[in-house]
Amino acid sequence: MARAEQRGHRPAPVAELFPPQGQWTEADYFALPETNRYVELSEGCLIMPPHPTYTHQSVLQRLFLRLQAFVEAHGLGIVRFAPLPVRLWPGKIREPDLFFIDRAHADRIGEQVCGVPDLVAEVLSPGTREVDRGEKFFEYARAGVREYWIVDPENRTIEVYVLRGHVYEPLGKFGPEETARSALLKGFEVPVRDLFAEINPSQ
Repeated sequence: MARAEQRGHRPAPVAELFPPQGQWTEADYFALPETNRYVELSEGCLIMPPHPTYTHQSVLQRLFLRLQAFVEAHGLGIVRFAPLPVRLWPGKIREPDLFFIDRAHADRIGEQVCGVPDLVAEVLSPGTREVDRGEKFFEYARAGVREYWIVDPENRTIEVYVLRGHVYEPLGKFGPEETARSALLKGFEVPVRDLFAEINPSQ
């Protein structure tokens, strides 16, 4: 018998609404109250990554504005940023920092959740670096995300990976004096220095 029940108390009703880790389903996930936090579903577990930092959001904003302008100017599709769920496969819900879906795949755009993007970008932060370079790197490849950008504010680099078969191959690792480019979106380029310039948050 649970300790609370031994004292004559039952667990709070709200605690009974949520399954234990490892037993979460998509139905449980989408029944969660609305929140502005990133919330992901993986292997039956609910995952809440750390809050993004000022630097993370500054870099993400700059990349989003550039990608959004390029995609809109050429009528290529849609660009969105987190928090917005993406279903990589049934039971695997991630919230990429930034993603692009080609207009040819407009059927993947949903009100509550989107399907597999064509391009994903993750901006590294201390709390997400390991997952972005590890689990998500392999998950995005498995799901068929055609291009993956890893943006590293600490080292001021952008890594671009292109899907070949079922694995990513590096297109390039671009430093502050270089210009990152996309293989998927011909003509889309980002001077690396511009993403990281003048980011000086107070401590």
